[in-house]
Amino acid sequence: MNLCDIAVIKSVLKRHGFNFSKGLGQNFLCDAEVPRQIAARSGADKDTAVLEVGPGMGCLSRELCARAAFVAAVELDGRLAPVLGETLADCENFALVQGDILKTDIRELCGRYFGGRRAIACANLPYYITTPAITALIDSGCFSSVTVMVQKEVARRICAAPDTADYGAFSLYIAYHAQAEIILEVLSTSFVPQPKVDSAVVRLDIRSQPPVDADRELLFRLIKAAFSQRRKTLVNCLRSYFPGTEREQWERVLERCGLDVRVRGEALGLESYAALAKTIDFL
Repeated sequence: MNLCDIAVIKSVLKRHGFNFSKGLGQNFLCDAEVPRQIAARSGADKDTAVLEVGPGMGCLSRELCARAAFVAAVELDGRLAPVLGETLADCENFALVQGDILKTDIRELCGRYFGGRRAIACANLPYYITTPAITALIDSGCFSSVTVMVQKEVARRICAAPDTADYGAFSLYIAYHAQAEIILEVLSTSFVPQPKVDSAVVRLDIRSQPPVDADRELLFRLIKAAFSQRRKTLVNCLRSYFPGTEREQWERVLERCGLDVRVRGEALGLESYAALAKTIDFL
């Protein structure tokens, strides 16, 4: 059964009385080469267990099951359970977990299903949960890599360099935790129903250690502050974000780090933010 064939998709879904939900951001792949490439480049192998998010009809799930020791897929829409029961009936190394990935205890799930195997995550993420879902997967600390398909503009933000239009706080969050690479671009015509935007697949190889030495909590408070008002200078953003601090205090910190007091937050990389965090002595 070719789960990317539009005729097959329509036939199976009709048999189960399934209709696409716009609210859940459901777009199923209809280009068989895409799930093949995602699975092949995800790092899945016979020593690996995979957490999938949003399996849909199971086209990516089948490719992952063919490569990995075990695949557990979290799916919010309970209507897809009988669909997946049919399309993945012959995949003995697959388990469906009905639930919301944003409310799932990911560490407990991996402990329950994966038997201590090396774990990776792989998903065609619904657009509306992209950032919180990636954050939840990374923060769980369970995975050596996270491979996700997201909107193309989100992929650019994930991989953005300082002083570019796509660069932001999430770019820095990713840089702190992983090495990111866009591994595949996917046209909107590869989905049914067809979304209005193209997609891209990003692989995040999780770092064993952060690339900078700084207090994590303070580091990300600074980053959040820096991007809270993008049109303002970094000094003005920091002064506004941290009540009770003075402009002169922040200017001295920047000068000690060799930074121009007129610099904007989007011009700084992770190393500069780490330097700021280590220099501040009044928070």
